[in-house]
Amino acid sequence: MVTPSQSKPPGRSRSPRLQNWVIWLDIITLFLWGVVMMQYWLTGKLRILIHPAYAWLCILAGICFLLIAAWKALQLRSRRGSPEAPQQHISLFPPGWSTGLLLASACIALVFTPRPFASQVALDRGVTDFLSMTRVEPESFRGANNPEDRSIVDWTRTLSVYPEPDAYAGDPVKVDGFIVHPPDLDDNLMIVARFMITCCAADAYPVGLPVQLPPGTSRQDFEPDSWVQIRGEMKSGRLEDRRQVIIAAESLEPIPEPDDPYGY
Repeated sequence: MVTPSQSKPPGRSRSPRLQNWVIWLDIITLFLWGVVMMQYWLTGKLRILIHPAYAWLCILAGICFLLIAAWKALQLRSRRGSPEAPQQHISLFPPGWSTGLLLASACIALVFTPRPFASQVALDRGVTDFLSMTRVEPESFRGANNPEDRSIVDWTRTLSVYPEPDAYAGDPVKVDGFIVHPPDLDDNLMIVARFMITCCAADAYPVGLPVQLPPGTSRQDFEPDSWVQIRGEMKSGRLEDRRQVIIAAESLEPIPEPDDPYGY
């Protein structure tokens, strides 16, 4: 017969050593995620992952993680040797597994540098949708800014409001972007593109403009994903039986990938 003193309370399934190990694993995980967020902020990597308007949330979260980790570590040290009531946790995974997954992802984030999206992602997310931007009956609208000062994002916004190709014929162009080679375009055509984000990299979408290369060059001379500055002028043309603005390139100069590759 088992007496009450011999039965185990329902909450004492974990040994104190295991409980301390799980708590220290939580503390280390919080600390490392705080380090990750602060490192991304200080090294500029945060701009590759999130819109600058929301960067302060990541910075604040990183500071909070570091403070909570320090507070929990001090709290655990002060309780060393003193009896503590057992705690019950409801978890989908065995003890320490969920924290271990978070810890492993933090270590990966510290080791590997995030990269901006490239041409294959642009093709997968529909950069060739620019071909549908056309309007048969133009309205009275012109961009207020100097055409040569427009970025790819500015041109895309202007064309989305007034996509009549003839309205921009002869306008000077100077844009920066990475190269995309759609398989359905001619050999003397390619796309110069950038990604735009509204919140974070998860919602990034590509915007681009078709480029007609100078005589004597083909797109095989320019590697996909390489960044270039293109100078030329706008012209009206037809791509896939659609009227479309096309950059008639006069020069293409390789440039390094910018620190802030996205548009906003």
